Amino acid sequence: MDHPYYVAGSWVSDGEVLEVRSPFRDNLVGRTFRPPERVVEEAIQKAGAAFDETRALPTYRKTNLLKRIASGVEERRNSFAELIAKEAGKPIRLAHGEVNRAIRTFTEAAEECSRLYGEILPLDVGEAAEGKVGFTRYFPVGPVLAITPFNFPLNLVAHKLAPAIAAGCSVILKPSSETPLTALLLAKVIDEAGALRGSLSVLPLEGGRAMELVGRTDFKKVTFTGSAAVGWRLKERAWDKKVTLELGGNAAVILHSDWSEWDRAVDRIVFGGYAYSGQVCISVQRIFVQEEIYNRFVDFFVEKVKGLRAGDPLSESTDIGPMITAGEASRVESWVDEAVEGGARVLVGGKRDGIFYHPTVLTGARSGMKVVDEEVFGPVTALFPYQHFEDAIRAVNDSKFGLQAGVYTRDMRLARKAFQELEVGGVIVGDIPTFRVDRMPYGGVKNSGIGREGLRYAIREMCEPRLLVLAQ
Repeated sequence: MDHPYYVAGSWVSDGEVLEVRSPFRDNLVGRTFRPPERVVEEAIQKAGAAFDETRALPTYRKTNLLKRIASGVEERRNSFAELIAKEAGKPIRLAHGEVNRAIRTFTEAAEECSRLYGEILPLDVGEAAEGKVGFTRYFPVGPVLAITPFNFPLNLVAHKLAPAIAAGCSVILKPSSETPLTALLLAKVIDEAGALRGSLSVLPLEGGRAMELVGRTDFKKVTFTGSAAVGWRLKERAWDKKVTLELGGNAAVILHSDWSEWDRAVDRIVFGGYAYSGQVCISVQRIFVQEEIYNRFVDFFVEKVKGLRAGDPLSESTDIGPMITAGEASRVESWVDEAVEGGARVLVGGKRDGIFYHPTVLTGARSGMKVVDEEVFGPVTALFPYQHFEDAIRAVNDSKFGLQAGVYTRDMRLARKAFQELEVGGVIVGDIPTFRVDRMPYGGVKNSGIGREGLRYAIREMCEPRLLVLAQ
């Protein structure tokens, strides 16, 4: 089935054919097209013209549009979930969860439209400003270029488009080439909801072409979710505009001996490490367990991992689906093999079966190995014992990444210490770093990126504050 792409309110089937195939069966899910240069240029020009209208939209119109989009996703929830499972290989239970989150994302963006507050500033604190008062207000920054990855083909797209609509920005979206069809279905929902013509284009461009667009002065804001290597190159090209980068990491969890709810902790850490085959920016990768409970934890954890079921993403019983490509499965295999050659030990897994990589648990890994230092983005975790809580904090911080960290402790003194000292964008006490609700400020430090997503924060990232001074 052919899927036209969306250009400023029109559906276009022009350009080189892009086949989208199922990672699981390698069957054709659908076809779309790579837009030719003249179509890309048309989309850019129309986004610029549409901004004159989107910036002037009253709050109630943006709110109502976002609510209609949420309702449109709700009406197609099963279609979205099945499409995500087919083109991304995401287990259907997780795909339904992603659809639920996207509905909530647009709903909360509608609510946040009316909360873009400015300030009143008394300026007469010095003689020179006597009789003057200041006011601030947030204004949309301009046309936005949004680039999204394959792993959340609906909700990460929603996290770009919903804030842009709420802020009053026009958008050109470049979805992942592996999963463009979900973004195009969302464009259909947005079009039917009554978006202004020209305010949105969804262009299934190649990565290199999208990188060229980053430097265009037509865009005033670039928002990117993907790898650190690509993200920092993008920022160099976007030196003259606002940039948000969400670049992932090698998320860690600390399990202290005072945590008594073992079943819940183990279940959550297994989920955090292996949901969607670890292809999540905040997937659990490094697990630090206090020495006195380490051996007991390892036994429980390994048994749980052994019980995970791999299979068809469309089956409700599947826990582990395929990697997004065979190349990614081979990459994870090579990283684990390299770690084993360097002295790491495989407790379970450590094997590739075509496009599947078996859920893997390692011990004896160390700094200098890719499975520790880099973002595996696969179903692999590494276990480390520690003696003192301070040791665990130092080990978590011994990373070039810093997105989120999980801390299991009942000691509020230690929880506060973790919050103060962990070099991450978010500390989750009593749960895994994979925890996220879409109103949270979400983003990282160090190589994990710059800026914050989460509706309230992303809307402000797509605006500029402006000051008005009035003399009495």
